[in-house]
Amino acid sequence: MSLARRALSSFSERLADPASKVQSYISRSRDPYLNLSIEDHILRTSPPDSTVLFLYTNRPCVVIGRNQNPWSEVNLGILHAARQGKHAPMDTEPPAIGDVDIVRRRSGGGAVFHDEGNVNWSITCPRTQFTRDKHAEMVVRTLRKLGVDRARVNERHDIVLDQGLKRHVADPQDTHATAYTAHEGGPRPFKVSGSAYKLTRARALHHATTLLASPNLHIIPQYLRSPAKNFIQAKGVESVSSPVGNIGLDIDTFQERLQEEFAAMYDAGAKRLTVQTVGEEQLSIPDVKKGYEELMTDDWMWSQTPQFTLTLQPYAGVDMDINVHHGIIKAINAKGSRYGTDVLDKIRPALVGQRLQDVGDWHTFLRSRIHPWDDGFDILGHHLENLIPIPKLTKS
Repeated sequence: MSLARRALSSFSERLADPASKVQSYISRSRDPYLNLSIEDHILRTSPPDSTVLFLYTNRPCVVIGRNQNPWSEVNLGILHAARQGKHAPMDTEPPAIGDVDIVRRRSGGGAVFHDEGNVNWSITCPRTQFTRDKHAEMVVRTLRKLGVDRARVNERHDIVLDQGLKRHVADPQDTHATAYTAHEGGPRPFKVSGSAYKLTRARALHHATTLLASPNLHIIPQYLRSPAKNFIQAKGVESVSSPVGNIGLDIDTFQERLQEEFAAMYDAGAKRLTVQTVGEEQLSIPDVKKGYEELMTDDWMWSQTPQFTLTLQPYAGVDMDINVHHGIIKAINAKGSRYGTDVLDKIRPALVGQRLQDVGDWHTFLRSRIHPWDDGFDILGHHLENLIPIPKLTKS
């Protein structure tokens, strides 16, 4: 048996072993599609009464929730421009960090930015033992033992660093308050960890970011601020914007101490918890490979988008509503002058029934569908390209 096959068997056998009640894994890969697929495999395969910690760090990427609209949550223009290597308008000029992936995860929650300075932790446990604060409190205890005394869990189940200027008396065992928690109207805390969840019949997955030392902190808002947000009425989950900050800890130190806290929490300390590494070799597992390939498809990324309506005004006096359901244009309606009705008669047959993921460049697409062409349609193409671009998921 080859070394890779032996490692693969070891992972699969250990993960599914009913006797392995407490398990811990850490990924060597920086591939967000792979790490999310390994995480999902853990959720599906681990014994129903086990608890599993999984740590991973991704290359720069934007990860949106299962039920989110990428066009209203993410500035897709800067992802598109960076991927195509083209000049972009001033408000979509990509920051100089290179190619950035966009990924739709399988859990709920909001949009987040990952990079090498952010550690993702996930806990898979029995559903009956799951609460939204339980494992965030575990992380806060870890941070406080590392000297981060401003860390706490807030009312949204996120981990924040209090920014109060005056120290006051606080219970050191209370993971929901610190000596620097400010009263209403005081300095807002910095969010350093946001959570998402996925529940199955017997299992619960709780995963979260941890901003330790992101070099891209100053540009994260550029990626998570969509120019289309005010033009889209959408079903689904909207992200809640919060000021963010770095914790300022070494990644290896944090991961080691978090593993220790996890082992102590689940009484695995007496029998030293073995931490196993995973990586690219896990793609040999059919379930992992299937999930990996699915996350990278246009159908998963774009066609899973809940129903939304894009409202724009490409011509003076004409309000146009474009209704999209699961990534397919279902209807186009316009209000305004008779000129607007004439325009609609040309646009509707060109767009209704079209899958957004197949458009590519809006100007090229419209020119191939609308005859005779009027230069006024360039305005429509400009609006659509700015508001609902469709970046390729793999670099061309």
